[in-house]
Amino acid sequence: MALSPNLCRRLKWTVSIMILFTVLMFIYRLIFFYVYKNPQLPFTGSAFILGFRFDLRYVSILGLFLFFVSSINLFNPFIHLGAKKFWNVFLCIIFFASLIFYISDFYHYDYLKQRLNASVLNFAEDARISMGMMTESYPVYKILFLILILVFLFYLSLKFIFKSSHCSFKRKWPVIVFIFICAFFIFGNAGQYPLRWSDAYRFGNEFKAAVALNPFQSFLSTLKFRSSAIDISKVKSYYKLMSNFLNVPNADEKKLNFTRKFEYTDSLSDPPNVVLVICESYSMYKSSMAGNALNPSPFFNSLTSKGLFFNHCFTPSFGTARGVWATITGIPDVERPKTASRNPLAVDQHTIINDFKNYDKFYFLGGSTTWANIRGLLTNNIAGIKIYEEGSFKSKSEDVWGISDKNLFLEATSILEKNKKPFFAVIQTAGNHRPYTIPEEDLKEFKIENYSEKELNDNGYENNDELNAFRYMDFSIKKFMEAVSKTSFYNNTLFVFVGDHGIAGNAKGLMPENYTKYNLLAEHVPLLFYGEKFLKSKTIKNVCSQIDILPTIASLCRQNHTNTTLGRNLLDSSLNLHYAFIADPDKNSIGVVSNANYFIKYFSGETKFVSLDEAEKDDGEMYMQNLTDAFWQTSKYLLLNNKK
Repeated sequence: MALSPNLCRRLKWTVSIMILFTVLMFIYRLIFFYVYKNPQLPFTGSAFILGFRFDLRYVSILGLFLFFVSSINLFNPFIHLGAKKFWNVFLCIIFFASLIFYISDFYHYDYLKQRLNASVLNFAEDARISMGMMTESYPVYKILFLILILVFLFYLSLKFIFKSSHCSFKRKWPVIVFIFICAFFIFGNAGQYPLRWSDAYRFGNEFKAAVALNPFQSFLSTLKFRSSAIDISKVKSYYKLMSNFLNVPNADEKKLNFTRKFEYTDSLSDPPNVVLVICESYSMYKSSMAGNALNPSPFFNSLTSKGLFFNHCFTPSFGTARGVWATITGIPDVERPKTASRNPLAVDQHTIINDFKNYDKFYFLGGSTTWANIRGLLTNNIAGIKIYEEGSFKSKSEDVWGISDKNLFLEATSILEKNKKPFFAVIQTAGNHRPYTIPEEDLKEFKIENYSEKELNDNGYENNDELNAFRYMDFSIKKFMEAVSKTSFYNNTLFVFVGDHGIAGNAKGLMPENYTKYNLLAEHVPLLFYGEKFLKSKTIKNVCSQIDILPTIASLCRQNHTNTTLGRNLLDSSLNLHYAFIADPDKNSIGVVSNANYFIKYFSGETKFVSLDEAEKDDGEMYMQNLTDAFWQTSKYLLLNNKK
């Protein structure tokens, strides 16, 4: 059967546009690879081939849409001039949207070392702060100008494609082949199962997986993993395991009781103050405590030899909002894709901080607590809390994150020095974060250091800006401790330092290989309890979690309290099982880490059991699998059932 000229031209026009998009996607992947690759990494053809298959899926969807819609005479660009104009405008809009998507992906990876995923939607809820960070960190206006140029060039390409769409096919079999091939590319595989995002992780290499993924694929794959409804039957099925792990005294499966009351007969006569410092992006492997050759945190390292230091602490998830939530509430933030702090149904939470009766409560942040609705978490749940944030300080803002960490510490010290009652203060830093601002006022004392690209990469750093921001955080902590050592409250204060989360990267030579391979670096942070009056110096290797901080603080301060969540007192010798739960929103996985192993369960159903330290032993894969499910189900339940 003969192929009509219009049908033939439409086919060639459609295929040409598909080729154009495919070439542009390939160029982007090439740029991505050479910008972000480790200098020692050779070209990875396998990742590019898989990435090409991901690209073809979306190009084929577009191609079939163009071909079938243009078969309607009204939308046939070779019959109606209006249809030609329509498709030029429509395709330019598609290209513009794709550019925004790809550029967002490029800088999302630059920012977090993760391909674009559904969690990026959280930034839209803090649009002013997010936009401020972007304009201060990246050349936003130059990028917008480049986008306009690229859209114009794309428009010229469309005109050329239309003019050159001459076709000499005489039969319809090319159309049948075209439809069949597009359908095959959309399915993506010759086997039983379609091409999935998880196929990118078969390489066992985080960067190769990142190279292979298409931003549409990574975004849409994470979009569907939202919080599921609580399954009470599953919560109850794991209750015995969870209550035994937590040592709940009056376990009741019907009431799902997790309450543990602690009363101390040896209460301290002079109630101690507490200063809890949540440090931005404090990755363990990037620090001096991990033996990093660049020695970026010498002062903090010196503190660890004088306090109780946990060098295997893990945050339950990645992200500042999730880290703050876990620390304050004692519940892993398992909301998807948004954070628990943004969930109106989860805003009512019991926190051990409230058990510090007759204490003044403070929260210090250089920027704004409107970010991620943290203010709602704090003000709704911590009675009488006094929040000092952007606009409350004498110091000027340095960037989108507000005043510098050093000035935040110094102003907090001044405010606390004037306080007459015992206090529980939380100080949250933000400077170890793009745009990596080092205040000019500190440059005389704080010396910028520069290293070669190889030295930086070998020690887990991307560039000198990141390194110096990490060093500046250590400088700020030093200035803080020097200042508080001169105050009247210093000797009666327990200081606690913890990272809000880590950062994914390459810790080759610094950590066991599987820390890098399975993304544990994004949750591995230092945890230090410091105060000569309260404890002796000791380094503890046992795995612990961010959710354990408040119960341990209460124990050290001999403060009567009620614990209703999943954190445990790290100094309780009766709790001899050492595990930390991790819910990785970017890998769509949950798991449990021990001193010896890491059990991972992907939402696709796949599981992995990997070694971290062959010299250590734990309760084995089956126990860790059950404990993973117990943490997951219980955390989802407690997010909505831990009311004040």
